Amino acid sequence: MKLTGKQKRFLRAEAHHLNPIFQVGKDGVNDNMIKQIGEALERRELIKISILQNCMEDKDEVAESLADGTDAHIVQIIGNIIVLYKESENHKEILLP
Repeated sequence: MKLTGKQKRFLRAEAHHLNPIFQVGKDGVNDNMIKQIGEALERRELIKISILQNCMEDKDEVAESLADGTDAHIVQIIGNIIVLYKESENHKEILLP
């Protein structure tokens, strides 16, 4: 499934008030982080992740590896913030247009 422009715009609006709940630091992305983000996505469906200044990896690479590892969609990368969306199987709250 690919997100349409309208769906991404809707998700960006939904994510606006959220605070980042994960931070990617100088160690970059690891398996434990991917597992925890996957669990958070199952609970919340839409999360923000902050990339710290000392992260050695490119923010686009970080976003891709997180999205691939969790089977999520990248909604937005703005500054050092990544917004990810994954439809929940058990806790579905967000209805896409």
